[in-house]
Amino acid sequence: MAFDRSVKIAPSILSADFANFGAEIRAIEDQGADWVHVDVMDGHFVPNLTFGPPAVAAFRPHVKTFMDVHLMIAPVDPYIEAYAKAGADMITAHLEAGPHIHRTIQAIKAQGVKAGVSLNPGTPAEAIEYLLDMVDMVLVMTVNPGFGGQKFIHSGIEKTRKIRQMIGDRPIHIQIDGGVTPETAPLVVEAGADVLVAGSAVFKGGSVDNPQVYGENIRAIRAAAEAARTG
Repeated sequence: MAFDRSVKIAPSILSADFANFGAEIRAIEDQGADWVHVDVMDGHFVPNLTFGPPAVAAFRPHVKTFMDVHLMIAPVDPYIEAYAKAGADMITAHLEAGPHIHRTIQAIKAQGVKAGVSLNPGTPAEAIEYLLDMVDMVLVMTVNPGFGGQKFIHSGIEKTRKIRQMIGDRPIHIQIDGGVTPETAPLVVEAGADVLVAGSAVFKGGSVDNPQVYGENIRAIRAAAEAARTG
């Protein structure tokens, strides 16, 4: 996939109907999703428990775009191979999940998939300075990870701006995860973000039987974000 900084919407299937994942994935892609974001939580690093590698492998045949797997787990290194084999196109690990994030990124790249590094709201931008020549994406958490539907933390805007300056002309995406809506999307895109994860903001009001609502929600976020880029 060629690198570009156009705005990409990555619905989080944590907000989908768990009994209907295949149809939900097809619906969001048909309605304009650019990526599919899979939130993996272990009940230890974050206070929730979600998808193991077999679930991710089951999602894979339905994802025609780009499967972006966000590992909110610790330890993370023992599970990288399993999630890569399950079909992740990108694996993102948290800086805070272990003492050796450099080794973790190397392990992800060794599996032949793209590598992201994620920062919790309390972690400064400078913490990833020495990883920027290794990663394909930086994920800025704008909520504390572990649950969907939380309120956006505004300090993430300035952090995004700093990271964008640090990246310079490197081909690295900046992803925002947490509280993304048509109101908050322009704030982070103006600061330099290009991939927006949205869960409840995409899925609210829609269903596999009424998927056009997903499309309306995706278009509303995209339009607000693109206006910030050109305005």
